[in-house]
Amino acid sequence: MIRQTRSLKIGPVTVGGGAPISVQSMTSTDTRDPIATLVQITRLAEAGCEIVRCAVPDSEAAASLKTICAQSPLPVIADIHFDHRLALQALEGGIAGLRINPGNIGARWKIEDVVRGCRERSVPIRIGVNAGSLETELLKRYGHPSAEAMVESALGHIRILEDLGFEAIKVSLKASDVRRTVESYRLLAGKVDYPLHIGITEAGTTWSGTVKSAVGLGVLLYDGIGDTLRVSLTGDPVEEVRVGWEVLKSLGLRERGPVFVSCPTCGRCQVDLISVAEEVERRLQDLPQKITVAVMGCVVNGPGEAREADVGIAGGKGQGLLFRKGEVVRTVPETQMVDALVDEARRLADERAGSAE
Repeated sequence: MIRQTRSLKIGPVTVGGGAPISVQSMTSTDTRDPIATLVQITRLAEAGCEIVRCAVPDSEAAASLKTICAQSPLPVIADIHFDHRLALQALEGGIAGLRINPGNIGARWKIEDVVRGCRERSVPIRIGVNAGSLETELLKRYGHPSAEAMVESALGHIRILEDLGFEAIKVSLKASDVRRTVESYRLLAGKVDYPLHIGITEAGTTWSGTVKSAVGLGVLLYDGIGDTLRVSLTGDPVEEVRVGWEVLKSLGLRERGPVFVSCPTCGRCQVDLISVAEEVERRLQDLPQKITVAVMGCVVNGPGEAREADVGIAGGKGQGLLFRKGEVVRTVPETQMVDALVDEARRLADERAGSAE
């Protein structure tokens, strides 16, 4: 069951209130370099990113946001800690969202200034609680950054904004381990109806981080928890976006790009299926249209899976049957299987794009 939450706008993107779960990422460039940052944002947008966040460590980075926001194809969120002046400068630069923790901004008048600026520009605030930077007082009381401590931190920050009459809020509760993250979100979801930004922070490299993120996000999303997500990986942020979409696609929550079906291979396989499958996936990963592509290696499950896909190949001895919409198109030699399947997939995707216009 999907959790009912309030809705807010990050630029043109609606978060919460039953809107599609959005995929976001964070730039890894130096925000003080607007050209490099915009190049990366464009790559993220092409991969399907819908919201992008930039670190703002100093005034020079905040000043660059004016150029970045003016030219970015995506709504930009400024990630700011401690210095309320950076938040005010970022707001002047045209940001669509702000990520702060009100409790570490300082005196109440500083928080009031930030809230006033956000209210005037209709800019929502994300309260971002991380297990690695929990308040000292909470760590002393709980002994470690437990789920209960993280939720108490979030509720404390929420109260600060609510006391100022500001409720354009979304919240994140991130830890580097799956269980604590899931427990934290489940606990908070029962206490507030603000939209939740979900993710496993510091998840790891592309391989291990993808596994941890898929498990954690999958559990939460299956529970109906989560209005927007970021997959945090030590690597190219474009991979974060691709993983995020794959998680949503696997649960039937969003549709974008190809769905790949390929067999794990076994002793019956008589073609180099691993190379074929990897190359087909690589060459079709930029397709925005939903299309199911099957790459199968033997006569047991191959023809059935390939027939059920939009396009597919069922390998035999040094060759394969090319399928399109359940029908055999032709037999192709192993050396031509990748080209034939990719061409057929792109042809079908073009037809679907044309019919949608």
